[in-house]
This record gives sequence, structure tokens and C-alpha cells, in this order.
Amino acid sequence: MSSASAAAAIVPLKTMLVVDPDRKVNRVLDRLVTDEGWDLQHAPDNQAALSALEARPFDLIITGQKTSGREDLELLRKIRRIRPHVRMIILTDESTPGDIIASLREKAFSYFGAPFYPPLLSNMVHLAMTLPSWDDGIEVVSATPNWIRLLATCTRGTADRLVQFLRESDLPDAEKEDVAAAFHELLLNAMEHGGNFAPDQYVEIGYLRTSRAVACRIKDPGKGFSFEELRHAAISNAPGDLFSHMAVREEQGRRPGGYGLLLADKLVDDVIYGEHGNDVILIKYLDPSVPTTLREGT
Repeated sequence: MSSASAAAAIVPLKTMLVVDPDRKVNRVLDRLVTDEGWDLQHAPDNQAALSALEARPFDLIITGQKTSGREDLELLRKIRRIRPHVRMIILTDESTPGDIIASLREKAFSYFGAPFYPPLLSNMVHLAMTLPSWDDGIEVVSATPNWIRLLATCTRGTADRLVQFLRESDLPDAEKEDVAAAFHELLLNAMEHGGNFAPDQYVEIGYLRTSRAVACRIKDPGKGFSFEELRHAAISNAPGDLFSHMAVREEQGRRPGGYGLLLADKLVDDVIYGEHGNDVILIKYLDPSVPTTLREGT
């Protein structure tokens, strides 16, 4: 056996414990396990999952949809006492904004309420099984269902996790996807240009929900910018010109792209920058004809 083969042979398999999965979850996980060679185990319920965790460590726990978000959070708290760094993705048919905030506080890796989109779950499972460090990536500074403040490390994995938590908000579906996409673009810009995608750098994030609007604030640790400096971004192109910034990006050795700010500007109603450019607020107004119920407390 070659030295490379011998080294591969002693690398331990990543282990995943899945609680009472349905057919859709099984299809997602079977494909991932086949592609990645992970060790997949099943448990019939949360109590059996806890017993399995007491007997041996697992890299990732995925809960069953039949339990509520609150029940799965209680499982996570119990697991933390015996396996402090295990990663958990919560799947649930029953969820509240308070449950989602609690999952952030308890450092769940991710959260999916029904119905979920299989490719998003697949991506999140892959992240959970491959990211080298994660459990200090999101810190809750303060939170109610209508006003949340976070600190987040400047990594792509953290950005993807935050966007999934945002997708679980109680916004109407159309507005939710627009806000999530705009937030993702602005967050990646902040992490890349303000934090250099450095895991020891943090962005400050705020989420404010009223009965008629939602606002997201992102403040990065960089020195900021002026729009006169953004010749490499599509938002600086002349009206009707979508591509002149590409030549600038090529000259500067930047990756293809530069459409993030323009996309965000089209998806939400207002994008407001602070004086130094490292602080931005996006605002999306909600359809007044859609009834809205705000929930107090967590």
C-alpha cells in the first residue's frame, strides 16, 4: 500500500446521526453519503438520539421533522452537556420566531422549518460536515423576534448559515426571498472587502422587523469606500450598460462578478450607506394588504 493510501485508510469517517428521517430527507442524505463516504446512522426519536450520543461521538445531528423546534432545542441543550461541540441541524414542522432565536443562542448549526428546499439542506449538511471551525461563528448580542443584533465571523460558511436563519423569518415568501438574496450579496461584500474573509474579523448585523417593513444593517471592520472608487462594480456603470466594469475588474485582477450591489439595489426598496461606506442598511417595505402579526418576547 502506498503512503498516500495508508494515510487515507486511517482518516476517520465523518459520522452523522439522523433522527426519524422522511423520504425527502433520506434522498438528500443518501446522495451526500454516497458522494462523500460519510458514516450515516439513524435514531427513531430524540431520546434514542441522546442515548446514541452518550455512547459515541457524532460530527453532525439532524433532527426529525415530527418534533417541534422547542423539543429539538431541548435535545440540543442536553447534548451540549455531553458533546459540547457537536453540530446540529434542526428540521421541524412546528416553529416560532422565538425558537429560531433560541437556536442561534444555543449555537445550532442551521434551522429548517417545513417545507424546506432540498438543495439548501444539501448545501448546509455539506458545510456542517466540512467546515473546520464553526461554533464561534455567530454570536447573539441581543434579540427579540423583532429586533436582533449579531456578530458574525467573516467567512463564506457563516454567511450561508446566516442567510438560512433569515429564510426562517415570518416574512411573506416573496419579500423573504428578496431580502435574503440582497442581504447575502451585501454581507459577502462586507466580509470580502471589509473583513478580507478573515475568520478573526467580525461584521456587526442588525435585523429590525416592524408591521410594515424589515431592515437589515451590516457594518464591517474595514475602512470603507466611496462610490467613486467602485469602477469595478456594475452599480457604477452608466444606465443601460451592464458590462463596462468587467474590463476594470480584469485590469485589477479581480474575480468575475461585481453585480452584488446592483442586485441588492433592485431587490429591496432602499439601500442606505453610512458616511464611510462600511455601514449599510437595506429596507424592504411589506405589502400592507397582507396581515402581519408581530410576536413579543422569545
